[in-house]
Amino acid sequence: MTLCPRLWVRVALCAVLVTTGTMAGQPAGAAPPPVSASIPDDCPADAPLLRYVVLFAPGTGQQVATREVTGACGSVTAYYREIGVGVATGPVPAFDRRIGSGRAYSAAAEASAGDRPPPSGQAALDSPATGDVATADRSGEQWNMAMIGAVRSNALEPGSDDVVVGVLDSGIDPSHPELVRALDPQRSAGCLSGAPDPSPRAWAPTGSTHGTHVAGTIAAADDGRGITGVAPGVRIASVKVVDDEGYIYPEYAVCGFMWAARQGMDVTNNSYFVDPWLLTCADEPGQQVAHEAVRRAVAHATASGVLPVAATGNEALDLAAPAIDLRSPDNVAHPRPRAVDDDCEVLPAELPGVVAVSAVGSQRTKSGYSSYGRDVVDLTAPGGDTSQPTSVSSSGCVLSTTPGGYGYACGTSMAAPHAAGVAALLASRRPAAGPARLAGLLAEQADPLGCTSAAARCDGDVDHRYYGQGLVGALTAVTS
Repeated sequence: MTLCPRLWVRVALCAVLVTTGTMAGQPAGAAPPPVSASIPDDCPADAPLLRYVVLFAPGTGQQVATREVTGACGSVTAYYREIGVGVATGPVPAFDRRIGSGRAYSAAAEASAGDRPPPSGQAALDSPATGDVATADRSGEQWNMAMIGAVRSNALEPGSDDVVVGVLDSGIDPSHPELVRALDPQRSAGCLSGAPDPSPRAWAPTGSTHGTHVAGTIAAADDGRGITGVAPGVRIASVKVVDDEGYIYPEYAVCGFMWAARQGMDVTNNSYFVDPWLLTCADEPGQQVAHEAVRRAVAHATASGVLPVAATGNEALDLAAPAIDLRSPDNVAHPRPRAVDDDCEVLPAELPGVVAVSAVGSQRTKSGYSSYGRDVVDLTAPGGDTSQPTSVSSSGCVLSTTPGGYGYACGTSMAAPHAAGVAALLASRRPAAGPARLAGLLAEQADPLGCTSAAARCDGDVDHRYYGQGLVGALTAVTS
């Protein structure tokens, strides 16, 4: 069935999904220890509480940050001293007023201003399959892997188990036979409070199949049954940043990137945009706090050796010249159109250091839904397109793992993990390469795609607006 869920309707996925098969030590960002700070006597006792992301001067100590939050009638959930970003809860409107102008932002506050929309199509789309995982070999349905040469590269370089890819998503099924070997529970965590929770219940999926689908594309086992991922020899970690309503708020993303940095991950896959704004504007009050918090977290992750790979989105927008955002904030019943400009970006795809990935279908042309943009898109990868069916997939979408089985899905969410998998192969071959070098290698070994009738204009014979440096290549990555 064709449905639009809340993920790239949040997570780059307006998808056709067909479920098949019978299928130590204190964590980073933990709540700080008690600090001698008293709550002001005039703090409201019965005011509603909201969660905020809060900016501090970089280098601010944990005790200083805690005292500031407490003095504003709030309490600290997490504080990331390395970047001067905290997560706090506080009463409305006292916390905003006392913490100071331009320092705090609550994504949930947008929803509190009006009726929240119902969960919409996500529950129907993402309902887990039931039964046992089929033992049949379904690799013949993976047109996407053939396109990037992964079928041949798996025999040459499956990837090293020293390489870890963080799947910042809705959780990974820990019992799926295709993923059991690859999944690293010790590096997995849930981030839905803004502080990492390493307990399995915090990072396992609770309804959404999205994270498990993404994980299978990266690292599903090469075991002669089901499907095979781009890099079946690497490790993956489940970093849950998608809540049960399908939202990825700024504090979730900050927590996810900081956890990836602390855990020494090599690559992260980010098939989402940070809610509640499709395009978060660095020059608008409130949004600038969210933009800066996520920017700092991404910068810290890349400085710590993590290469973030992200989906550009399914809005068919020219991100190099955005003019109007029709669906933000997206956590209210009736989003209002608003004018936007170059200061408004899809997060995290448009941040420095992030590899932004668009989608192509089986005919190696841009998927109709894929967002694009010159100097925005770095690479492209198979995401599928219902208008480009194949002989092995009438839907034209990408087959991967889902809890309890397998399913087809289309979206830039499906494209990004192909690139993340290839980055993991490169990291396996060149363990000393850092994020910048890995990004450069991805670009060097991409297959440039030429102009098509759908392209409005190109540079020479290459369409950089739609495809960046070109199509990722697993085989090229392990043979060059």
